Amino acid sequence: MDPLSGERTTLREFRTSDLDDYFAIAGDDRVTDWMAFDSYDRPKAEQNLAGIVRRSAQEDRPDYMLAVTRPDDDHVIGFARIAPSGPWAAKLGYAIGADHWGRGYATDAARVMLRFAFDTLGRHRVTAAIGPENEASIAVVKHLGFSYEGHLRDHVFTNGGWRDSLLYSLLEDEYAPATT
Repeated sequence: MDPLSGERTTLREFRTSDLDDYFAIAGDDRVTDWMAFDSYDRPKAEQNLAGIVRRSAQEDRPDYMLAVTRPDDDHVIGFARIAPSGPWAAKLGYAIGADHWGRGYATDAARVMLRFAFDTLGRHRVTAAIGPENEASIAVVKHLGFSYEGHLRDHVFTNGGWRDSLLYSLLEDEYAPATT
């Protein structure tokens, strides 16, 4: 798959050589506190990255987990994922390394993934499940035009306990690729 470009980010396939950058994100409690998984140690990050690379090579791949980089620098600063669910829907997820927060990278990467989901994959609906305390991520999806759908109780088990999620969605006819 060719890289996908946004205004502030480029999304490309992960490579096993991205381990240091990937571990810096997936092993950082500041980031994973907001995710549906606990921080990885280095062996777990290496194992997970190998799985991402393996899945990306499958002809009928189950998801698109892409490395987020800046257009002028190939180092991974985050990741974004679109996971098709059924023939017409997909789930959106993203994370940016804590040292890069507040610069619009998550919004741009999510926008790029939405373009991919609607224009390339032909999805009708994209959802995002976000922890209620994750105000920054909620702001991202609201900025991109998502609508609040509901509160999922005890939705994920992470960081030693159950966490609720707020469910947001964007439909194909609501999608506005030029939204900034």
